[in-house]
Amino acid sequence: MQFTTPTELPKDFVDISHKSKLLLAGSCFAENIGKKMAERKFDIEINPFGILYNPLSISKMLETVVAGETYTALSPLIFGHNGKWHSIMHHGCFSRDTKEELLSCINSRLESAHKRIMECDTLILTFGTAYVYTRNSDGNIAGNCHKLPGNMFTRRLATVDEIADSTINAISNIHAANPKVKIIFTVSPIRHLRDGAHDNQKSKATLLLAIDEIVKRLNGNAFYFPAYEIMLDELRDYRFYAEDMIHPSPIAIDYIWECWESCCFSEKTRKLNEEIEDINRSLAHRPFSPEADAYKNFLHNTIEKITALNRRHPYLDFDNEIRQCNTVLNR
Repeated sequence: MQFTTPTELPKDFVDISHKSKLLLAGSCFAENIGKKMAERKFDIEINPFGILYNPLSISKMLETVVAGETYTALSPLIFGHNGKWHSIMHHGCFSRDTKEELLSCINSRLESAHKRIMECDTLILTFGTAYVYTRNSDGNIAGNCHKLPGNMFTRRLATVDEIADSTINAISNIHAANPKVKIIFTVSPIRHLRDGAHDNQKSKATLLLAIDEIVKRLNGNAFYFPAYEIMLDELRDYRFYAEDMIHPSPIAIDYIWECWESCCFSEKTRKLNEEIEDINRSLAHRPFSPEADAYKNFLHNTIEKITALNRRHPYLDFDNEIRQCNTVLNR
């Protein structure tokens, strides 16, 4: 008997290895997948503007990054509110006590992201919602409203053509600077129920139609990974949701990760993932007696495993892990 309706995974997908250079951007799903890839030592950068949900803000972010534009004190996108300085294009994790601190944080990430987009071979974009909030004073679409009064914004549903056109324009600018980059699109399985159940469905449908159009128009340089379909259809039981009944549970994220692995990674890459996961489990071990010789021997063995793996794969960065072991050993 079969108790699920399996989602058909794409074939002839993008091949990602530990030598790939990746940039991930978009909603929380980009963070979830990005965290798992970072744990397995993939060379990635995640969300240079913080989490962004709507595709028009994501396109604007990409255009800013590829152009290498920096923010200045005169930028209309930054403002003070409730004792903090914010950017309407950035997530709240960028907000700072002073304008100078905010600009330093924004421009540091911009510099890093510009360098990354010029050399990356895979760009992974996750769209969360098709609803956008336009600031009434200047027409700028907000990546984050930072709890400003609602009457300062106009909410609307972006159209399929609007999303497709803005995304294609941003990607065209990227390809002009870096022709080799391929793009993977996903739609976040996280439901935006604050929009209402019906409006959430309209939003997700708009995103799916827009991505379908983008993939067609990019003709072989863009791909779609069905994270949304896996969560909403194959994992349609509430036991696969977190306590808020909106976000995927850890086991659901793990399941979607396994689907991601089967699409993107070769057998060689998956085996290397397993070796790295084994090291991660060793590093996560918490002994009853940290000062015992047995634990110190365990740490020495862990360093030897890392060193042996690094000899075979010198592009993997384990500096922090070796430092962590040596810190405990030198106490």
